[in-house]
Amino acid sequence: MRTRRGIPEAVEAAVCLEGMRKRNRDTGGDSALEGRELILVGCRWRRQRVQAKEESDLFDSLSDDLVLCILSKLVSTAARPSDFISVLSTCKRFNGLGHQRLVLSRASSRTFAVRARNWSDSAYRFLKLCVDAGNVEACYTLGMIRFYCLQNRRGGSSLMAQAAIKSHALSLYSLAVIQFNGSGGTKNDKDLRAGVAFCARAALLGHIDALRELGHCLQDGYGVRQNVTEGRRFLVQANARELAAVLSTTDAASLLAWTQRGGSGSGSERLRQDGGPGYSLLSDFGCNLPAPEPHPANKFLLEWFAHRGGPDGYGTRLCSHAGCGRAETRKHEFRRCSVCGTVNYCSRACQALDWKLRHKANCVPLVRWDGEMNVDAGEAHHDQAIQAS
Repeated sequence: MRTRRGIPEAVEAAVCLEGMRKRNRDTGGDSALEGRELILVGCRWRRQRVQAKEESDLFDSLSDDLVLCILSKLVSTAARPSDFISVLSTCKRFNGLGHQRLVLSRASSRTFAVRARNWSDSAYRFLKLCVDAGNVEACYTLGMIRFYCLQNRRGGSSLMAQAAIKSHALSLYSLAVIQFNGSGGTKNDKDLRAGVAFCARAALLGHIDALRELGHCLQDGYGVRQNVTEGRRFLVQANARELAAVLSTTDAASLLAWTQRGGSGSGSERLRQDGGPGYSLLSDFGCNLPAPEPHPANKFLLEWFAHRGGPDGYGTRLCSHAGCGRAETRKHEFRRCSVCGTVNYCSRACQALDWKLRHKANCVPLVRWDGEMNVDAGEAHHDQAIQAS
């Protein structure tokens, strides 16, 4: 068996005893005393070696491949950045192996979900390491931060395109929103056909907002030939995927209790009865369920602009949908509700979600023909009014 220095135990013991024997001869000690001391020292050395073996946790005997496998599993299931950082700070071996490409490439979006107030050079470097390792979630997150927060439009869109090449649905949808709005350029830079193409690719991967956006584009003939029936089919498919996502993450008992509380009344009344925000599941049919948690990148955008009091550009605005966080890159870039003029949206998907979620109860049309307006008529008026400015 080898010691920590890679020397066999028998060789190390012989070298130790030979050194002691030489020191004894140099000091003029007798041979009998020398033999007894060597025996005592040898026994003491063996006891120390046995005790060291008993106290060892055998961590050094683990192979690097096994440790890498464990770290990869940890980083893919971490709920917050501290779960991974605390492991890296445990020892030098963890710190070294934790920065391997195999580990960083499997990091989940929650592993590098840094808060906007804690943004620093070290957080940027860690995200960049994950990007260099080929992590698509890191490409999307850092791309969104660069594009909207750091105002590096070319670098941000390049990172999102890098993730989109690897069929990352969120990146494809974000690029579609950029193309629809001409973000980072002028109004003439809008490319509706490219936006529809990105949206169709994201919808093919099952992205719910992309399905809803594509459905509204087909219904309105926005960037594509109008096809109301096909657009309606995409909207129903988006609603069905919403329902499947909620059922897969919600306890059946709590879901049943929620639906019993909100089983009567209009969508806005059910939201008020529940005492909190809701998610416009099956929004075309008037049903609501609790809102899902926004992506860490959207959370970062919301916190970033909230901490700075809004976008940096003069007259620019944020998307009014509470779970989006995207900001205008030029004045009057987003669509504005011409019914009330108080809200604006980066996409039709955000408009449809926020309409059932919040804005239906707050939107006040400029003209009312009678005291009681039909809800369906109000929705139709709102959908017609919220065209591109």
